[in-house]
Amino acid sequence: MERAEVLDKALSFETPLVEVTGGEPLLQAGSIPLLRELCDAGRTVLLETSGERDISQVDPRVHRIMDLKAPGSDESHRNRWENIEHLTRRDEVKIVLSDRGDYEWAKRVIEEHGLVDRVNAVLLSCVWGELDPQDLVQWVLQDKLPVRVQIQVHKVIWGPNTQGV
Repeated sequence: MERAEVLDKALSFETPLVEVTGGEPLLQAGSIPLLRELCDAGRTVLLETSGERDISQVDPRVHRIMDLKAPGSDESHRNRWENIEHLTRRDEVKIVLSDRGDYEWAKRVIEEHGLVDRVNAVLLSCVWGELDPQDLVQWVLQDKLPVRVQIQVHKVIWGPNTQGV
């Protein structure tokens, strides 16, 4: 689908909020101009990115939700740490945790990079079926960690095995 078609389709819903996500949007050559065009059209635009691609060229009006991959994901080598310097108070950082070791890693990263003061929110969630959300909430409360705990809502709505939602 051409970028103009994507833009027209997104605008046809007449919603004030548009989120660009799915796989890694920044791998698509047209994503940077699409984000700008959505902002120009008066939409509040969210970008959900894995954090492995350079976010410095993303329009500053876009709210970036950037993942940091914890060690338990076997993807932490993909973290582009330079992106943290480009995050602002309109952005969020999301870390998905598989166990207590990932939680301890996340605490260190949050502290070392001053994420609580840098971004609007730090979001912690659990790998579905691996880490009990009650355990995560208990740890966060015990440590008085200034984060938001999330669950993977798509897993609740469509079931844990549904792909492509």
